[in-house]
Amino acid sequence: MGTRVGARIGARIGTRAAVLGGAAALALPWVVAGGGPAQAAASCTLTTGPYQRQVEQFLGRPVDGKQSAADCTAIRSFQASHGITPTQGYAGPLTWQTMSTMLAQRAAGSTPNRAGDCPVNRGRIACVDLTRQLSWIQDGATLKYGPVPVRTGKDGTETRTGLKKIYYRSIDHWSTLYNVSMPYAQFFDGGIAFHSTAKSMWNPPGSGGCVNMRPADAKAYWTLLGKGEDVYVYGRKPGT
Repeated sequence: MGTRVGARIGARIGTRAAVLGGAAALALPWVVAGGGPAQAAASCTLTTGPYQRQVEQFLGRPVDGKQSAADCTAIRSFQASHGITPTQGYAGPLTWQTMSTMLAQRAAGSTPNRAGDCPVNRGRIACVDLTRQLSWIQDGATLKYGPVPVRTGKDGTETRTGLKKIYYRSIDHWSTLYNVSMPYAQFFDGGIAFHSTAKSMWNPPGSGGCVNMRPADAKAYWTLLGKGEDVYVYGRKPGT
């Protein structure tokens, strides 16, 4: 989310140790435990969605293209885990879009810059791929951390693309614009920053522009990056 920058600069923590996250850093919850048939029945739909087969396959359900009570429970549980509304177990466009992004992230494996879109001639750099909602840190062509899932700006408050530099860091930052905590904030484009959030990385529609991260990943970025280092943002977030 975006914010007006506060007055205090947090102390830089640790050293720039080479930490290779690789595919292990991208722990994606493919199947989510449900709340049980009785709980799901109250708001579950038995209507077959346009992405029924794809969603069934993603969740490891029998793929028949027809909604069942068990399908609905599994889909609804997935939706509830990531804040997808309405949480009714319907295999609609938003649910499948979320799953498609997860599949693209999984396919990146330990070579997220396989296509060479993020510059390899600038030394240490944090890359942000909006299309796959992925970020990683590389040094030249060497992967140092990640790739990890991120949550970027929603339609209307998109995370801006281009080559940026980290210009301000605040480890315990408080957003005066959104009145919310932004731990491990590293600003690189106006009010846009890397920072930790408690929300799911796949929670739609997205942030106010910032690159949201899981707490452990935001902390690792704080350790590995510093003021003046490059950030490259490219691609286009699905749905924007």
